[in-house]
Amino acid sequence: MEPKKKPSALYWISGIAFTFFIALLGFFLAMVPGFDHVGQLASAIIIAVIYRKIFGYPEMIRSGITFSSKRLLRFAIILYGLKLNIDTVLHDGIGLLIRDAGVITFAILLTIWLAKVFKADKNISLLLGVGTGVCGAAAIAAIAPIVKSKDEDTAIGVGIIALVGTIFAITYTILRPFLPLSAVDYGIWSGISLHEIAHVALAAAPGGEDSLAIGLLAKLGRVFLLVPLCFIFMYFMKRKSHGQESGDNKIEFPWFLIGFILMSLFGSYILGSHIPVTDGFKNGVSNLTTWCLTAAMVGLGLNVSLKDLRTKALRPLIAMLITSVCLSIIAYFIV
Repeated sequence: MEPKKKPSALYWISGIAFTFFIALLGFFLAMVPGFDHVGQLASAIIIAVIYRKIFGYPEMIRSGITFSSKRLLRFAIILYGLKLNIDTVLHDGIGLLIRDAGVITFAILLTIWLAKVFKADKNISLLLGVGTGVCGAAAIAAIAPIVKSKDEDTAIGVGIIALVGTIFAITYTILRPFLPLSAVDYGIWSGISLHEIAHVALAAAPGGEDSLAIGLLAKLGRVFLLVPLCFIFMYFMKRKSHGQESGDNKIEFPWFLIGFILMSLFGSYILGSHIPVTDGFKNGVSNLTTWCLTAAMVGLGLNVSLKDLRTKALRPLIAMLITSVCLSIIAYFIV
């Protein structure tokens, strides 16, 4: 029997290009009224799922698509580390950090418990709990390989977190004028309870500069806690697979987290202070992170079956909605 030929470089490049093309379509879809609140990430996943439904999975370029969904995803998480200013969190956000830790613990445990009550998909519910508690899509992407999540489940989790987080952020802006909260307290409430950094920015901005600044600081505290949370999950996964450390049960060390930490340290203490950079450079890196993350999510979204989406996503979605509502109420009273 002849050995299988490795996929050609052309198919590999075509697969990567295809994920960026769908990401581009997602970028344009996000300009359409209604989708402009959902964002590029969720829009691209929607297009990928619809493409899979109509045309099927593009098997010929699978190698490139897999590269995007695996390697580009880790690269995006490493770049995401530049968004975290460790110095600011440690100097100005210790009090917020304690509340952030409580928020993360509450969100994950409540979502897992509700998943048991509703008999929801455990893996998707866990990812949604992490996304709700920490920092949305980036947290889901970081935890997914540790808990050995299927690409399909990861994409479903990211899509749900983007949609629900957007709805909550818009709701916050509607409620703001009627709430007896100062601008700073409103910003803290947004920062410790909303899902993504973008959602916090969307909700806190109408409260003014002070509201936005403290909201982002509170949110960065949750991003900061992503690293220890990943190692906690690694510990429990290793215990769970104790005595079965071969094959699919082996837990690989998430080296991309080291990259995330190093990039955070670099951005916090070197970039800007010792190496001058312009706002244009920072925006460019942020845009590169978004595009790589979007292309990676396209690769994951192509693995989603609409049939499975209907059967697997509804109950985890309900669990996450209840958790998000409870989190918002509790966060309001601890501000």
